[in-house]
Amino acid sequence: MTASVFEISRSGMDVEWLRVTTIAQNVANMNTTRTGNGLPYQPVRLVSGPKAVFSLEEPRRLGGPTGLSGVQVYGVERLRVPPRMVHEPSHPHADANGFVAYPGVDHAGEMTLMVKSLRIYEANVAMANAAKQMYTKALEIGSRG
Repeated sequence: MTASVFEISRSGMDVEWLRVTTIAQNVANMNTTRTGNGLPYQPVRLVSGPKAVFSLEEPRRLGGPTGLSGVQVYGVERLRVPPRMVHEPSHPHADANGFVAYPGVDHAGEMTLMVKSLRIYEANVAMANAAKQMYTKALEIGSRG
């Protein structure tokens, strides 16, 4: 069982859309000292990888998957980064020394990852469009005969 180029492209777009959403969540909460449950915000990262296909019809090669059909999300993991400590003695969440613990979100790193994810998304759109053009051209050639 093999996936079409459109299924593969779509899975890539879906994963990158979720990655951008996760990055946006980190950036939006980079100045959040407490969440709704009273705990500090922990930055998160989307974990993704190849989507393996196992088929009962085809023998497994070395016990592994029979093919790949795009990518998938494996989950979201919390990043273990130290908080960013800022001296703000008048802040209601300041500690005894006047420091406030903000999430350890690296703004430049998050924005870089967002640009990378958007480029991957665009590449998947271009791949789907190229496949569509090739299929259309093949149909045109086939209809001439």
